[in-house]
Amino acid sequence: MTVSDRIRVQNVRVLSDNHYTLKTTTFEWRRGNGEWQTQHRESYDRGNAATLLPYNLAQRTVVLVRQFRYPAFVNGYDDLLIEAAAGLLDNASPEVRIRAEAEEETGYRLGDIRKIFEAFMSPGSVTEKLHFFVAAYEPGMRVGSGGGIASEGEDIEVLELPIDQALAMIGDGRIVDAKTIMLLQYAALNIFR
Repeated sequence: MTVSDRIRVQNVRVLSDNHYTLKTTTFEWRRGNGEWQTQHRESYDRGNAATLLPYNLAQRTVVLVRQFRYPAFVNGYDDLLIEAAAGLLDNASPEVRIRAEAEEETGYRLGDIRKIFEAFMSPGSVTEKLHFFVAAYEPGMRVGSGGGIASEGEDIEVLELPIDQALAMIGDGRIVDAKTIMLLQYAALNIFR
C-alpha cells in the first residue's frame, strides 16, 4: 500500500500567498491498524532549493557566507548566520540555479559541481527539498566580490575558512545552520579525510 492509498484529502485552504504559500489541510489518514483518522496540518510551500560547499583540498579551506536571517533573529539568534551558499530553484534545474547562486553570493564561478544528496529540511511543516552540492575551487575562479543582490535585500559577507576551523565553529555554536552543518560534516568524512 502506498502513501497515496492511505490519505484522503478533504479540504485545502490557502492562508497566505504573499511571498510563499501557507495552506491548512484537512485530511483522513489510514493508520497502521487500518482505522481512518481525521487530521489537520499547515504546510508552507516555498519551493525547492539548492546549496553548495566550495572546497579547496590543497589549502584545506571552504567558502561560506555570513548574512542576516530574520527568522533566526526572531527565534533568539542575535548574530549574523554563517551558512553555505544557497537559493531557491525558481523553475531552474538545481545545477543551473546553484551555479548562479554561488557566483552571486561568493563571487566564485565554479567548474565541476557534484551533487551529493537531497534532503527534506523540515518535513513536518515545510515542503522544501534541498539539493546538496560540493565543488572544488581555486583562487583564480573568483570573478567578483560576491555579496548577493542588494535589490533582493541580500547583504552577504564571504568567508574563506580552514575546514578544521569551520568544524570547530559547529561545536562552539558559531555555525548553527543545518544545511551548512550537513555539508561540513560530509566534507570532513568524504573530502578532507
